Amino acid sequence: MSVAAVPVRREAASRWPGLLLGLGLGGFIDGILLHQILQWHHMVSHVESFPVTTLRGLEVNTLADGFFHAGTWLLVLAGSTAAIVSWRKGQRAPSWRFHFGLLMAGWGIFNLVEGLIDHQLLGIHHVRDDLGGPWTWDVGFLIFGLLLTAGGFALHRLGGEKPATRPQR
Repeated sequence: MSVAAVPVRREAASRWPGLLLGLGLGGFIDGILLHQILQWHHMVSHVESFPVTTLRGLEVNTLADGFFHAGTWLLVLAGSTAAIVSWRKGQRAPSWRFHFGLLMAGWGIFNLVEGLIDHQLLGIHHVRDDLGGPWTWDVGFLIFGLLLTAGGFALHRLGGEKPATRPQR
């Protein structure tokens, strides 16, 4: 008896889980690597009232970093919830390229938004506040965000959704 493939009619995978997870995980990478491990900056380390060289300034910056991490945690929770909701609605799970492309794009979008708002518009911190906030690091951060976004969406397109098939008996 031969087994033929019959198309299964299910909705394509949702893009929201990957993008939300990418935004949240990109924020975690920023906070863990740049704020905590390398200690290049904190959330408000370029604000004159809160220098990280004073106990009070470090306390305020640590609190602001905590709120920042809580926000990124909520984005990861939202992405995880969106994935479960989409699967329970019968949407297909994404391919690896589809999903990781969106994770990269979400991380890139995080860098672009955070870099434009916090570094450029508000000026509350810069990538390298430990060096006095040279603009070249901020520009490099934005270029890295653009590359992540473009590369992520390119990878996502390569993992485009194809109709699922199941064997027919």
